[in-house]
Amino acid sequence: MTQGTLNEIRDAILAGDLTAIGSLDLPESYQGVTVHADETEMFDGLASRDKDPRKSLHLDEVPVPELGPGEALIAVMASAINYNTVWTSIFEPLPTFKFLKRYGKLSPLAKRHDLPYHVVGSDAAGVVLRTGPGVHTWKPGDEVVAHCLNVELEGPDGHNDTMLDSEQRIWGFETNFGGLAEVALVKANQLMPKPRHLTWEEAACPGLVNSTAYRQLVSRNGADMKQGDVVLIWGASGGLGSYATQYALNGGAIPVCVVSSPEKAELCRKLGAELVIDRNAEGYQFWKDETTQDPKEWQRFGAKIRELTGGEDPDIVFEHPGRETFGASVYAARRGGTIVTCASTSGYMHQYDNRYLWMNLKRIIGSHFANYRESWEANRLIAKGLVHPTLSKTYSLAETGQAALDVHRNAHQGKVGVLCLAPEEGLGVHDEEMRAKHIDRINAFRGA
Repeated sequence: MTQGTLNEIRDAILAGDLTAIGSLDLPESYQGVTVHADETEMFDGLASRDKDPRKSLHLDEVPVPELGPGEALIAVMASAINYNTVWTSIFEPLPTFKFLKRYGKLSPLAKRHDLPYHVVGSDAAGVVLRTGPGVHTWKPGDEVVAHCLNVELEGPDGHNDTMLDSEQRIWGFETNFGGLAEVALVKANQLMPKPRHLTWEEAACPGLVNSTAYRQLVSRNGADMKQGDVVLIWGASGGLGSYATQYALNGGAIPVCVVSSPEKAELCRKLGAELVIDRNAEGYQFWKDETTQDPKEWQRFGAKIRELTGGEDPDIVFEHPGRETFGASVYAARRGGTIVTCASTSGYMHQYDNRYLWMNLKRIIGSHFANYRESWEANRLIAKGLVHPTLSKTYSLAETGQAALDVHRNAHQGKVGVLCLAPEEGLGVHDEEMRAKHIDRINAFRGA
């Protein structure tokens, strides 16, 4: 019965019969990618790099969750891998079941999330199946993408910036029923219109990283980038950095893209960047050993930046590797410059020489995902063809473990997509004329 129902839903979506979605029965269960609470110690004693998401991520049949007020169930056509899925899969920095347990204490409705399995994933493109009481903007049959900010908004702190809400969480990481699944549960204020010129898998991949880059670099809550700013972008061809590179170019800034191979350098040039540093080719070693950084390498790195920019230091450093690069980032920023940081994929315990910060009047800004307004604006730019998805490869739902391993080992470019209900790539396009206009940029990362 379940599979038959999901097949009917998928067939209606593929046929474009979206008005029928609301009259179709909901499935009792669906397939979702999960981690299990009784396996959280499976990697104990292993270094992070040796932990294999293929062993911890499972494709399970799970019950469809109860739909609450202000919520929506969506049929997920495609999703994508983010680094938070890697963290979840290797149970670092802690098992996400601690997040679910804490959330479950909030209310009887939130208790649904506290389960011995966690359906993961913080991106999704699909179709609304049902909406709960109090939802008026969205209806069954709407084609949508979901951003990953889950907020309660019952306290005052979040009403100026929802990222400051006392009960702010990242959907699919700190909540259950995420997007790497055939069905997902979201709050209605996570939904945004699917860009009509993109396929399902292309539309799914910008969500988390595109919105994160927008807030971090463009928003007044982040670096508030302006025309002419020199912006140093670490990992500029990756899932996050590839969007930062586009925002810098579109906003009249001057990106200096840091990558780790000639192939990644070429991808940045395809986006339109001209100033690129291949850090491996230059041989930078910012750490002498596990406890000691090398300021001479910071200086050599800074000199390379000035060589490319005609003598200018970065106004903004777009930081996300964390421990490995943070000392160099603080050093490299110009006097009065800004280091805006999130993620810390190479380690959370940052070390830097504070003299370069305080004596040169620099600022460090912490940035985390984006509020609904920022996410909406970031998606609007995708929909208008001003920013493009950087999808490089797509896996099936059953291959999510391998997709996560690619990201964990940095064996990917841009974003890695996952097909959920969509039976193949290339489906879901409604505006062929606009797609043809931007096809070279849309395909820039394909096969990379």
